[in-house]
Amino acid sequence: MSVITIFPQMIEQYLASSVMGRATKRELLEVTVLDLRSFTDDPHRSIDDAPYGGGPGMLMMAEPMLRALSDPRVVAPVIGLSPIGKTFDQVDARALSSLAGFTLVCGRYEGFDARIEERCDRLLSIGDFVLAGGELAALVVIEATARLLEGVLGNETSAKDESFADDLLLEYPQYTRPREIDGAAVPEVLLSGDHGEVDRWRYAQRLVRTMQHRPDLIERRGGISEKEVEILHRYGYDELLHSFDKERFER
Repeated sequence: MSVITIFPQMIEQYLASSVMGRATKRELLEVTVLDLRSFTDDPHRSIDDAPYGGGPGMLMMAEPMLRALSDPRVVAPVIGLSPIGKTFDQVDARALSSLAGFTLVCGRYEGFDARIEERCDRLLSIGDFVLAGGELAALVVIEATARLLEGVLGNETSAKDESFADDLLLEYPQYTRPREIDGAAVPEVLLSGDHGEVDRWRYAQRLVRTMQHRPDLIERRGGISEKEVEILHRYGYDELLHSFDKERFER
């Protein structure tokens, strides 16, 4: 994959660290960072100018970006990172991870010249808020996508059990030593050695967490199945089921 940015060091430094750094060293991940300023043709390496029609701030100029997009290191599809784009999610990450590559274009200042947006194959946003530039958004997209690549994570089952996996449920709570902190103990089921029961309990916790914190995901997946209702009954979550159904009805 490739990234077009005016701050290449921001991308390079992060990708040299932690999981992404190990993946790069093992050649499981290859990211080419293109410095937009190297595609300018003036002594000041200008990449922004005042917008036509007036208004606050500066706008990224079209010409340097067009030159950058013509570079042979740019891999299609070209994805512009912009607040007006579709909100990036795990489905997008999975789709991007199946591609041979793609290019992320990082905006700055007041954003892109509209003619650059038109040259992008798609626009993505990481949320309904505004950042100083697209570099952090690019890193979010890269990491969310790269960790789905085979071999990037040490445990290949990790990505399958996490929040926003195929079933749109949040991840279950996890615990490590000590067994008790200020009276809060590790659930006995996790100490039982009964792996089947642990799996059932964890699935119930995924349902509970999603119902409590992200009911919109329950709606997106079409509700809760009869089998899932039985699992919640098994662990005593009848009140949660009742209140959840009532809340959905009242909405």
